[in-house]
Amino acid sequence: MGVLYIVSTPIGNLGDVTLRALETLRAVPLIVAEDTRHTRKLLAHNDIHTRLLSYNEHSPPSRLDQILDALSEGDVALVTDAGTPAVSDPGRGLVLAAHEAGFSISALPGPSAVLTALVLSGMDTSNFLFLGFLPRRPADRREKLREARDLPYTLVLFEAPHRIRRTLHALHEVLGDRALSTARELTKLHEEVRRGTITSEIEYWATQEPRGEYTLVVAGSETKPAPAKHVAPLDRVAELVSEGQKATEAVRVVARETGSDRRELYAAWLDRPQK
Repeated sequence: MGVLYIVSTPIGNLGDVTLRALETLRAVPLIVAEDTRHTRKLLAHNDIHTRLLSYNEHSPPSRLDQILDALSEGDVALVTDAGTPAVSDPGRGLVLAAHEAGFSISALPGPSAVLTALVLSGMDTSNFLFLGFLPRRPADRREKLREARDLPYTLVLFEAPHRIRRTLHALHEVLGDRALSTARELTKLHEEVRRGTITSEIEYWATQEPRGEYTLVVAGSETKPAPAKHVAPLDRVAELVSEGQKATEAVRVVARETGSDRRELYAAWLDRPQK
């Protein structure tokens, strides 16, 4: 049985690849890549000719079986387009499947956009929370941010250029105005790190065209949350509805918060006495 090597690759500058990563990519019979076209550039730069196979969110279910079959015959290296595989990345599914199938797994540390942006921000690094990409649906995005709103941890998240403006507005709506570091094109020729506030970044990107991939670092909450008080599920639903949420959305949030059955809670909401 082979070993699955989780190999970190450069997030921009090709010179950031480690010697161990290059040795592994040369030695394994197969490299599994998120996008083979992207990975082929790194391999060509280092004169590596190992066979490539794609594995991403568009791969058919049979692709996973194909990779596991290859693992049963020899070693396999897993890479992503940039940085560490399985971090906000479809490669996590392969890692989980390899664990469940009993294969040995080894990780080769290396470049990470999360840590690079965090240390560049100058913010507190003793405790931080990585949120990955926020959900696409506005309601889900607000709910995710509410979960982190009162935490004293520095927040780190990824964002694509076409969504950066709406994400900044969501941050301001839920978190208020906080210190913010916006990093784009890290380690590349046009690397840019902006330090300001959520408000200043909203104003800046209202007149600038976003380009490249973004890593946002947001200051944690400076206020301690009030002690939790018991609120009846229906009262909590009413509270969220009064804030502008639809009843169905509010019921879903409260069911998740309290462990209540969503259907029973919604039925109780419909049957409640009208005031």
